[in-house]
Order: sequence, then structure tokens, then C-alpha cells
Amino acid sequence: MGHLAQRDLNATRERLRDQVAHALRAALISGELRPGAVYSAPALADDFGISATPVREAMLDLAREGLVEPVRNKGFRVTEVSESDLDQYTAIRALIEVPTVGQVTRSATREELEALRPVAEEIVRAARDHDLIGYLEADRRFHLSLLALCGNERLVETVGDLRKRSRLYGLTALDESGELIPSAEEHLELLDLMLAGDAKGAEKCMARHLGHVRSLWARGESAQGSAGRRSRPAKRAATG
Repeated sequence: MGHLAQRDLNATRERLRDQVAHALRAALISGELRPGAVYSAPALADDFGISATPVREAMLDLAREGLVEPVRNKGFRVTEVSESDLDQYTAIRALIEVPTVGQVTRSATREELEALRPVAEEIVRAARDHDLIGYLEADRRFHLSLLALCGNERLVETVGDLRKRSRLYGLTALDESGELIPSAEEHLELLDLMLAGDAKGAEKCMARHLGHVRSLWARGESAQGSAGRRSRPAKRAATG
């Protein structure tokens, strides 16, 4: 956990709680915080060099996102997601998102679709810049904004919850191999198909994208796990 102390926590730019949550998300994605491990707020606060209160508040924010879960008198456990869970989440997303993309292709205006292009380009840029936090945040905005064009708020909430539950950790290996870039570029392909009015093509692209993402995440997690077994990062044990 020694690397956490090196993260920039400039409270003059934004609230300390938000900065801690951002740093913890980065540690989750990189694999520095391991799935299944329990971390206490005081121990993490020592690594950051701050008080435990903003760390505890940040961990509660992550708990609401489904990334960690409280463990009574110990701290927070990093959520583990099984292969079966991921398959089920992906299947549900496909049932919702594939036909919705077809519907939006037929009903959205060109201006509404074009408004998503900067976000799609941001996803590609983040992948090329090795900005994993930026990649995931832009990807979330693109997908949920696209679905919102169908006018069903509950549908968007449901997919948003599924995305939180299925977020995987250890994407560093995928980033280093460059495999995130083709996945990122699929957002532009999807948008172009929708702008061309090709509803069936857009549905096929979305189905392929969801399957691609599922396989990429699985390979990234496997690679991260292998690296962790060879050389696990030092972790501070939860002390309550």
C-alpha cells in the first residue's frame, strides 16, 4: 500500500473526500487493492497521511457503487465478482441495451446522436493516454447517455446498477497490451451506424461490443491475478 501515499491529494482543487475516492478507484483498477481483501479506514488514512474521516466517507461512497462492502469492526472488503456473475450481468445488459440501441437509432435526432461523439472520442483518447479512470468514466457517460435517449429513466438506472456490479479490477494488463483501444473505437463505430440509420447494424455492433468487453475484462483479470501470484503488492492488514 506504500504507493497510495504518493497520490496527489490537493484539497484546494476539490473536496478531500472526492480525491480519496478517486485515488481508491485508481487503486482498485490497478489491482493495488485486491478483491476479497479487507482494508480499514485508519490504515488507509495512514498511507495517505490524512485523518480517517474522509477515507471512511470515501469508502462509503465506494460501497454505494458496489465496489466495496462494509465489514463490521474491521473496515471494508473489496467486492469480488465471479465469472458466473459477470456472465449473468452481461446477459441482462445485452437483453436491455441491444434492442434499446435499435429503438434509439430509429427515434433519436441526428443532433442528439452527434452530441455523443465528443464522449466517444474521449473514450478513445483515454485508452490511448493510459487513463483508466478517464476511460471508465467516459464509457459510463456514453452508454448511459445513449440509453437515456429512449426516455426510460428506470431502464437507465438498471443498466447503471449492472455496470457498477460488474466493474472489474486489474485493467493495467489490458492497458499495457493496447487491447483497450479497439474496444474504445467500437463506440465510434456504433455511433456512425446509428447516424446512418442502420438499426440492425447498430444492434449487432452493441451485442459484439458487450461480448468483447466481457472477454477483455476476463483476460485482464486473469493476467492481473497471475501477476499478483508472482509478486503480490504489499498490503496493510485491517486493524479495525
